[in-house]
Amino acid sequence: MTEFPDRVAQGRHFTGDRRVRLSDAGPDGLLRLDGVARYLQDVASDDWADSGLDPDGTWVVRRTAVRVAPGGRWPALGEPVLLTTWCSGTGPAWAERRTDLEIDGTVLVETVALWVPLDHSGRPARLGPGFHAIYGASTGGRRVSGRVRRAPTPADATTRPWPIRRADLDIVGHVNNAAVWAALTEVARGPVASASLTHHGPLEDGHSATLVTEPGRMWLMTDGEVKVSAEFALA
Repeated sequence: MTEFPDRVAQGRHFTGDRRVRLSDAGPDGLLRLDGVARYLQDVASDDWADSGLDPDGTWVVRRTAVRVAPGGRWPALGEPVLLTTWCSGTGPAWAERRTDLEIDGTVLVETVALWVPLDHSGRPARLGPGFHAIYGASTGGRRVSGRVRRAPTPADATTRPWPIRRADLDIVGHVNNAAVWAALTEVARGPVASASLTHHGPLEDGHSATLVTEPGRMWLMTDGEVKVSAEFALA
């Protein structure tokens, strides 16, 4: 079960704002899951740029969970959204980031994501003292696991091709996290109460991907290997 640590008073918090635009909303006028993923990437990038740490540092997300907060809802087209993000836990070579989406002082959506820093060769890098000096206080010493569990697919699941477009690729040549969430948007028709997505391996240009689904679950596979798994519950 995914843990959503409460916001703490101490340590670094960063805020950014977005307005729900046409490119972020679905036919129902509500913010889509892939729109949320873009917001999370943007505010995390802005926070990192503002931190004064390595401006060339690259992070990749391993897993993300999203849920409608108690008494919350999905932001709607045209509404201004305030995003507050902070580091809620660390491991040797990864960090957990909590982000709240709120409107008029009320938290509507809560998210938690595990991010991994890459060195200049593209390999995972350990968190250094500079990171802990900037981000450590908000964790309260909380340690988080970087383990990614296997996600076997059921034999009777529905399958269909999932084409990878050049527009889906990011700076490291992988299908961007927001583009992967777009696949879940295809599967979860209608607002969700909660959703989680895990990257087991990179989806890359030239891969022939297959979208595998059953009620409440989704996988993206290449050559019989699970690259992405997700679960969701409709509102």
